[in-house]
Amino acid sequence: MTEAATPAPGPEARRLPGDLMIWVLIVSELAVFGAGLLAFLAVRLGDPSGFAAAQDQLHRVSAAINTGVLVTSGWFAALAVRAAEHGRAGPARLRLFGAGLLGIVFLVLKGIEYADAAAKGLGTEAHPFYTFYWLLTGFHAAHVAAGVIVLALVAIRLKPDQVEAGAQFWHMVDLVWVILFPIIYLLR
Repeated sequence: MTEAATPAPGPEARRLPGDLMIWVLIVSELAVFGAGLLAFLAVRLGDPSGFAAAQDQLHRVSAAINTGVLVTSGWFAALAVRAAEHGRAGPARLRLFGAGLLGIVFLVLKGIEYADAAAKGLGTEAHPFYTFYWLLTGFHAAHVAAGVIVLALVAIRLKPDQVEAGAQFWHMVDLVWVILFPIIYLLR
């Protein structure tokens, strides 16, 4: 009995989704965040109890809510890509604006957390934990703000390839938070 040969995938099947430059940006951003997290973990090894005590001052519930907010926003971005690919401009725009709105919710919750930490005097000089906390989460928050702008611009212009690129950037922002959250807020 002979099996039918499976045809080789065509050029479209082997294509990396999106534009090469967005992938260069994503990989470089992931490398920067990865280096910061590795430095955080290395410094933590020298003072695990100090890092744990500093960590206890954070808003874990708010950070967990923010995780759900960003994951949900990523889902909206993925739905927007699908709608744009099928020529459904209205639903694509609505989903992009939904993803962006959830990004704003994330920033508001993060701003409340930052205000509380600042009111407690937990700045970058308070402990090495807070130096990394402010740098890593602040850099991430800047990416969220940039991503909200990107999603809004993509929603206005609404070209499927641009929707895909904007969603890819947004998924990188989601991924970074999903990695930051357990390391910064939960790891003991």
